[in-house]
Amino acid sequence: MEFLSRTERMIPKEDIKKINDKAVIVFGLGGVGGSCAEALVRAGIGEIGLVDGDEYEITNINRQAFATTKTLGMRKVDACEERLLEINPKLKIKKYDLFVSEENIRDIDFESYDYVVDAIDTITSKLLIIREAYDRNIKIISAMGAGNRLDPTKFQVMEIEKTQNDPLARIMRKKLKEMGIKKLKVVCSSELPIKTGDRTPGSISFVPPVCGMVLASQVIRDILKSWN
Repeated sequence: MEFLSRTERMIPKEDIKKINDKAVIVFGLGGVGGSCAEALVRAGIGEIGLVDGDEYEITNINRQAFATTKTLGMRKVDACEERLLEINPKLKIKKYDLFVSEENIRDIDFESYDYVVDAIDTITSKLLIIREAYDRNIKIISAMGAGNRLDPTKFQVMEIEKTQNDPLARIMRKKLKEMGIKKLKVVCSSELPIKTGDRTPGSISFVPPVCGMVLASQVIRDILKSWN
């Protein structure tokens, strides 16, 4: 693929083909997941699943890659598909316009994917996704909290038991232990979240997208095991 000529200066063509042959499904197309999906496609992933049951609104514009004045009111899966096909017209895309629940999790074709990216913030849905991936022995990486933070340099890839200063990760650790799942690769910030007094987390343009980029980086590095 010609658009990957700069990538080929660092990664051999046979490894580019390995990336292109893989299918990744991204759950959540917000500030984290949208940037992750775009980075994966720009890295050469040949097939992608997009899962989100929401539409873009004005408050998304400050941080979400596909949220613009032109996409307001559009379904997120549709806006994301349109953008990604502009990057790579040969990209294979499967859309799931839904919020993950116990009732619809089986409608998602996990078996078609080599890697699962969990970029949503609803705990019950995250647990369902993780369980499905583990039951099928599919690689998964999960984003922890990106809201109420201002320092994007604090994001790291780690096992969930090593996370600190993340209320979401703390709850997830407990729930996963109850499910018998001891290990989960996550992207987590060590920055203490800012206390806003509001149930809706604050956000800024340069934090959630970096979390998404780190997710994408780890997916590609796991595909190219020689990088690990």
